[in-house]
Amino acid sequence: MNPSMFPRAALLALCAAWALPGAAQDAPAPSLDPAEFKTCLSQLQGTPAFRAITAQTFAEQTRTLAPDPSVLVLLNRQPEFTMPVWDYMAVLDDAERVQDGRAAFAKWQDVLQKIEAQTGVPAAIITGVWGVESNFGQNLGGRPLVQSLATLSCFGRRQAYFRGEFAAALRIIQEGHIAPDKLTGSWAGAFGQTQFMPSTFFANAVDFDGDGRRDIVDSVPDALASTAKFLQNAGWRRGEPWGFEVRLPKGFDSSGASRKAKQPIATWQRAGLTLADGQPLPGDLPSAGLMIPAAGGPAFLVGRNFDALYRYNASENYALAIAHLADLIADPQAPLAFATPWPTDDPGLSRAENRELQTLLLARGHDIGTADGMIGAKTREAIKAEQQRLGVKADGRAGQKLLAALRKAD
Repeated sequence: MNPSMFPRAALLALCAAWALPGAAQDAPAPSLDPAEFKTCLSQLQGTPAFRAITAQTFAEQTRTLAPDPSVLVLLNRQPEFTMPVWDYMAVLDDAERVQDGRAAFAKWQDVLQKIEAQTGVPAAIITGVWGVESNFGQNLGGRPLVQSLATLSCFGRRQAYFRGEFAAALRIIQEGHIAPDKLTGSWAGAFGQTQFMPSTFFANAVDFDGDGRRDIVDSVPDALASTAKFLQNAGWRRGEPWGFEVRLPKGFDSSGASRKAKQPIATWQRAGLTLADGQPLPGDLPSAGLMIPAAGGPAFLVGRNFDALYRYNASENYALAIAHLADLIADPQAPLAFATPWPTDDPGLSRAENRELQTLLLARGHDIGTADGMIGAKTREAIKAEQQRLGVKADGRAGQKLLAALRKAD
């Protein structure tokens, strides 16, 4: 879930969750003064943002609290480079996640169908969000939200924003929705099966299982229904697709392509666009914008429902990953790759391929820890060393060419 202060840069968020390429090696954690922290907390208690928080709740949750300097490192971390969309899609929409998604879809089908009937948000879309945000509940994040948000409320940038989230987190505990020891998540405060910020929780979370609590951590029905509620509030239109991949006619001028520049489907039909397989454009999408994530690569007509996915986390690549994963979950016959290939001769790696790459690096003596499929700083340094040995550009990127070279050398 996207904190409104920055687009949680699908990139930065994913770097934190799955250590995708893109984050610089962490700087040393700053030294934070505990006395200054305690003074800050005592001052916060009397501010309007904390008016709804009782003195008892505030005291219980902050009495033994110490600041966490590591969250400031993550707050200030900047990407080394922009991740190519084909790398992004390769790891988020890999065969492993599709298989897990279909299993989750089947397991929770009855709940998902009820949610879809109530909100109009397709069950596969809800499952797609779940898969991208937490790998179907497998990666919820383990940082105590109260500690992280309290630290960010008193030190570093955007303190005003984080103070609102800190107060909302305390209110979640105070109202008994989620126990304090269960309120864990990302360094920035996103938590639960589909990674809501605390303020987003109060705007969208629902009690779908009827136990009197809005528990998006341990209650899958609550989490999935809350996700659908968010998308519904973001403008999801019942019965409309998110969009579809299209084929552009020869000589088509795509220089002004934008998902925001929506035109009636009839306009795109007259311009000669078809579905990727050559079939006519369907009529169940009233208007759409043309989105081309990478020049020369796949093109998509996307509608208002794609915009709702974009609202969940302000990244077109992120929204496309959810939309494509949803299509793959819903249709067992759908091919993993888009009809038009990405414009690269070195495609990205799936998580299984990342693990294989790391295994090969370990066999060559690189100290990178375990082969967990997460491309962190140590793995990138090892990749650079192997790239230098091979006489190719040493950019630390994990791609098919490097994997093939290491397989051959093994």
